[in-house]
Amino acid sequence: MDLDLAQLRALEATVTGGTLDAAARALHVTPSAISQRLKALETATGRVLLVRSKPVQVTDSGAAVLRLARQVRLLTADAVRELDGAAGPVGLPIAVNADSLATWVLPALAPLAAEIAFDLHREDQEHTSALLRDGTVMAAITADAEPVPGCTVTRLGAMRYRPMATAAFAARWFPEGSGAGAWGRAPVVVFDRKDDLQHRHLRARGVDPATLPVHYVPASADYVAAVRLGLGWGMVPRQQEPPGELVALDDAGAVDVVLHWQQWKLRSPSLDLVAGAVLGAARRALDQSAPP
Repeated sequence: MDLDLAQLRALEATVTGGTLDAAARALHVTPSAISQRLKALETATGRVLLVRSKPVQVTDSGAAVLRLARQVRLLTADAVRELDGAAGPVGLPIAVNADSLATWVLPALAPLAAEIAFDLHREDQEHTSALLRDGTVMAAITADAEPVPGCTVTRLGAMRYRPMATAAFAARWFPEGSGAGAWGRAPVVVFDRKDDLQHRHLRARGVDPATLPVHYVPASADYVAAVRLGLGWGMVPRQQEPPGELVALDDAGAVDVVLHWQQWKLRSPSLDLVAGAVLGAARRALDQSAPP
């Protein structure tokens, strides 16, 4: 199989931009040229790589070729930087869970901003590995310890979450402590519909989450703010606990979410640089003693 670099660039640009017109603008060619390159690439692979919707959708075969296209782009950018020290930063898409993004990840990446152009995809830690599988990102902070095919995995440590609320909320809804009856009545704050931490806590106490009033607050800082304002109780990570403002409702209900760093099996100086920064920051920010 002989794959043309221009065709691979056309595929990546089309997926990134979502349309052939966007890809044409990015590569400074006509939409017709993009279409011809994509057809030639599909002919060379013998597979349908894209569904021509708006935005375009990558097929399973397309995801495999997209990963190759992005690997080639990264290695090319690394080579250009090695040959020409004045070259611009290397683009690197990474999937990060919201709580890590809001606490320890950005300070880790900031010193690399002159060398790496970060394209951060915020996703729940239970789902970030899917972005690795489909070629959207080159690395991910994920709860998935099983390596995605073609990737390596390294344990980072754990974020500890505790069920917390304001003292006034606890006095109103948990006047006799954290019995099952109280959990079955108290309003709860949930990050989004992929967030299962609160529901998992409730199910462990015999409570059906569907019977409770739920506030969805899909932003990490705003989530903690909602708990601080008394909208409900929520699972708050240790790194975001506001000193003295919240009380733990049930210390036995603490949950350790173990995070891992997964990245493509690719010897890239840029990718290795980011991995080193993330692993170093994780050693300082996360609980290393939590069980896997």
